[in-house]
Amino acid sequence: MGEEKRGAFVALEGIDGSGKGTQIKKLKKRLEAEGYAVYRTAEPNDSPTGDLIHQIMIGRIRTTNDVIAALYAADRLDHIQNDTNGILKFLRQGINVLTDRYYFSSYAYQSVDVPMDWVIEANSLAAKLLRPDLTIFIDVDPHVTMERIEKNRLTRELFEETDRLMATRARYLEAFERMKDVEKILIVDGNRSVEVIHEEIWKKTKSLYVK
Repeated sequence: MGEEKRGAFVALEGIDGSGKGTQIKKLKKRLEAEGYAVYRTAEPNDSPTGDLIHQIMIGRIRTTNDVIAALYAADRLDHIQNDTNGILKFLRQGINVLTDRYYFSSYAYQSVDVPMDWVIEANSLAAKLLRPDLTIFIDVDPHVTMERIEKNRLTRELFEETDRLMATRARYLEAFERMKDVEKILIVDGNRSVEVIHEEIWKKTKSLYVK
């Protein structure tokens, strides 16, 4: 028997206000226009764990960063394996999967006070099950992203502060440096226009996708 046809898996990462949501929408639209089958997903999902994460994010539940990091790691396992909307299901059907966060997020997002070794270990099972074919990090100056957040949102979420975003960006870059031998990572300048960023992402990823 020949090898199973598997779709490409590309994850977009970035601090809040980096534009990753906009870029993934543009990428999905372009791929579909060119005849590719695409599934777009995100985390946290709608599992009980994902719902708990949402409650923490909006401030209804208070807990420690190590608990938050553990919840994110558990959510990713469901994100990968869920029978209904798990990433593996769609990849095995030959569908290309785009996600605007993946387990790399636990190395930084909402977990800036957790030791990196612990967070990497917590996500090790997810990493063994599935790694993205490419992780794209849209790197934005935290002061620029705060201006975007202020301009485009009616309310700011509690954790969106410049110093928090700077710490989160630093944690991402630390994680990328530590995982560079096992992860495929592309860092793009997110301080430019939406169109310029999209074209760079398209050129760097178009050879990955399958029909």
